[in-house]
Amino acid sequence: IEQNPDEAKYIVENGNELGNHSYSHQRFLLKLPSFVESEIEKTNDLIRNAGYKGEITFRPPFGKKLFALPWYLSQHGIKTIMVDVEAETYMPQLESDSEKTQFLVDYTVGRTQPGSIILLHPFCEACSSSRQAVRQIIDLLQSKEYKFVTVTELLSYETKD
Repeated sequence: IEQNPDEAKYIVENGNELGNHSYSHQRFLLKLPSFVESEIEKTNDLIRNAGYKGEITFRPPFGKKLFALPWYLSQHGIKTIMVDVEAETYMPQLESDSEKTQFLVDYTVGRTQPGSIILLHPFCEACSSSRQAVRQIIDLLQSKEYKFVTVTELLSYETKD
């Protein structure tokens, strides 16, 4: 957001939801409370400066959260969002991009269930397999009558049960 403020504003203006994933993307293990506060507050400020008015949730980098982070989030009423389908983490060594793409599709579609949060990194430079997999994953899940919603919408479904 800091490096691309106009893009961040565009994302917000077009009705998308933003969440906090930290400022520097470091692991939050064995960090001082001051580090946790700085990472979250700097990013929240950038999100607000982009014009986002909704609730800001937090997903810890690498899915790790111990001691200072959960305490800080709890004290500030910030919801922690975790993923449950992360195919890239479990991808075996495969030769071709098409094999990698097929693994990502099969793994993701096979493990997705109602309420799942899927993690993919389709925008990194070396992530062409993830980019190729996204459309196929969306199409296959939609054919199974899955609906894609924001985190806020998903959380509202969970509270209605």
